Amino acid sequence: MKPLLKKLVEAYGPSGYEGQVRDLIRAEIRNIPDYITMDPLGNLIAVVKKKAKSGKKVMLSAHMDEIGVMVSHIDERSYARFQNIGGVFPLHCVGSRVRFADGTVGVIGVDEKRDDATKIPALSDLFIDVGATSKDDCPVKVGDAAGFYRPMEELGHRLIAKSMDDRVGAAILIETLRALKSTPHEVAFVFSVQEEVGLRGAGTAAFGLDADLGIAVDVTRTGDTPNGLKMAVELGGGAAIKVRDSGMIADPRIKDLLVQRAQEARIKTQLEILERGSTDAAAMQIARGGLPAGCISIPTRYLHSPSEMVDFRDVQACVNLLLAVLQRPIEI
Repeated sequence: MKPLLKKLVEAYGPSGYEGQVRDLIRAEIRNIPDYITMDPLGNLIAVVKKKAKSGKKVMLSAHMDEIGVMVSHIDERSYARFQNIGGVFPLHCVGSRVRFADGTVGVIGVDEKRDDATKIPALSDLFIDVGATSKDDCPVKVGDAAGFYRPMEELGHRLIAKSMDDRVGAAILIETLRALKSTPHEVAFVFSVQEEVGLRGAGTAAFGLDADLGIAVDVTRTGDTPNGLKMAVELGGGAAIKVRDSGMIADPRIKDLLVQRAQEARIKTQLEILERGSTDAAAMQIARGGLPAGCISIPTRYLHSPSEMVDFRDVQACVNLLLAVLQRPIEI
């Protein structure tokens, strides 16, 4: 699974530009589900057909997109000024590298002469240096999008990469699809688009699928760093079962189902209450006539930075929990 995760996290795919990631995922799962389709917005949907009359229609969702930047203009010195795509924090940007769709790489610099150089810069104080010496030889143009650019690294059980949010969720869905030998349910594995800019893909996919229940698979923050957030989630603590976040309250039936299956299978889990942020589950809940939805979360340090960190044992626990849910009848 680690080679798969490495491919996914190192791929290019800011919100709205998920094509390279989608092609990679399609190649990984071809011939496994009963069929694969892509909806008009760009969500990739792989479906395992229902095997029993009593089976439910289950939607699983992990988003393919990552945060990024978009060129707003080229200044008089041939530096690319930019705006954010999703939750990009200036504190994480300075010195980071970005990569454009055609492979062009640039480094983010900061204006040294600004009103107060002791404060965290604004995005408007930053620029991308692509090595151009004039506007005429600048390889990027207005509207070009870039993602952060870092290789995945291993530190024992800990894995570090850009775009763990949410390529690790996509890897979990792929691994679950590969390992799912039997299920009474019809399961739609949705690799969604544009989550980072408003949960857009999951909303349209949920409306079209009209499932009986939904489970998002996404990252969550941790409370185990010095002077960090106060929350009862830590790396190595197991799969996190969402209770609520700032965008939704998990359906208690789905939360209880996840807790019960984890206990029965002796899968290490922890309960998650997230102060800021949400997932595809929030969009799934309010699609069409409403959908009972919950979320399995991967504890992740340094979210929305170019070096997000997960514990591989937590990742494996998420796969095991999904299998424990899907392999048996569901009553909610």
